[in-house]
Amino acid sequence: MEWISTAIPDVIHIRPDVYGDSRGHFKEVWNKKEFARRGIDVDFVQDNESRSRQGTLRGLHYQVGRPQGKLVRVLDGEVFDVAVDLRRSSPHFGKWVGMNLTADGHDMLWIPEGFAHGFYVLSESAILAYKCTDYYAPSQERTILWNDRSIGITWPLVAGASPLLSEKDTRGVDLAVAECF
Repeated sequence: MEWISTAIPDVIHIRPDVYGDSRGHFKEVWNKKEFARRGIDVDFVQDNESRSRQGTLRGLHYQVGRPQGKLVRVLDGEVFDVAVDLRRSSPHFGKWVGMNLTADGHDMLWIPEGFAHGFYVLSESAILAYKCTDYYAPSQERTILWNDRSIGITWPLVAGASPLLSEKDTRGVDLAVAECF
């Protein structure tokens, strides 16, 4: 696996080795020993999968009392995936990193605890899968507005159209008043 630094050092772009031929491909996406060797010694307790149509924006989500680290990858299609640092003690507090993840590209993004996560679907549809280090706790979930000006995420909106949002995501709060770590 190739481990690629991002502008926020704790968020890691991971490129697995892919072995392919005319029949298809094989890749290893999780190996506890290899991740621990790289400083990510976690236990995943839950796998999630999300299918969304083009123009859907989900996020920016996080949990306060039970923060989740996430290993994110795309199984079908293409998304713009974003992590926002919510750790007040971090020199990167309020900063974001984003990258396109595609099924064909095989890339993954490690987002540690203490970050909000969101994604925007660029392809006709996309299936996103992510492993989590803690269980989903609805009472602990929080949402920051996807377009908070203080964060300033440059979302690659298809044809400049407004994103498709859930009601929950339209009620997100600005970082200035959000519960953080």
